[in-house]
Amino acid sequence: MLSGKKVVVVFPAYNAERTLEKTFREVDRSIVEDTILVDDASKDGTAGLAKKLGIHTVVHSRNKGYGGNQKTCYRKALEHGADIVVMVHPDYQYSPRLIPAMAAMIASGHYDAVMGSRMLGQNARRGGMPTYKYISNRFLTLAQNVMMGQKLSEYHTGYRAFSRRLLEALPLEDYDDDFIFDNQMIAQAMYMGWRVGEISCPTRYFDEASSINFRRSCTYGLGVLRVSFDCWKARKRIAASRLFPARVPPKQRGPGTIE
Repeated sequence: MLSGKKVVVVFPAYNAERTLEKTFREVDRSIVEDTILVDDASKDGTAGLAKKLGIHTVVHSRNKGYGGNQKTCYRKALEHGADIVVMVHPDYQYSPRLIPAMAAMIASGHYDAVMGSRMLGQNARRGGMPTYKYISNRFLTLAQNVMMGQKLSEYHTGYRAFSRRLLEALPLEDYDDDFIFDNQMIAQAMYMGWRVGEISCPTRYFDEASSINFRRSCTYGLGVLRVSFDCWKARKRIAASRLFPARVPPKQRGPGTIE
């Protein structure tokens, strides 16, 4: 518990057997009540190891994609009574030691979502982020900030924390099942007036850390620009869309919504 709120950590996993235990051992169990791993039809022993470690484990019978995995993660966390949900990749690329800090930002009531940013403090390059990934990340983030009217340092981190209220308000099942899920989720949350904070996060790039290839990175980048452009059109009242409606329904509005 943290300030009377139940904290649940979720691990969206695919072939994470080699790094899962190292990641799990750094989770602060003094504040984290439950840990949930969703195994997206891995080809290794991820699920078996998770069960051995005492992690509540859900196994997909077929691969549902990164977004599809997260949908299960958040649904299960809410079923377990989570007030705060922190998503940590089990590939040990992000530091689990920041879970208390991220959860505390949510528990404070000041934020509805918190992003662990690799770009604050130059953590990305020091952690070994490839040059092409660093440049594309910076370019996409700049483009998104301009089109969405925001000032985030990074939209593409896989380290995130959310309040229960936000997860219940967002139409998660309507989002894509692939990597663009992350971007749709945070873009719609900000459009609807939910408060998003950031924290500086070190990162590690090594052979066992997960990463999408160049072709899928390009597909993701184009998808990001499309989501941001749709948001821009809605903000300028040019054209609304499913993700960015002309009028936000009351049950989905965040405390920062401007009518």
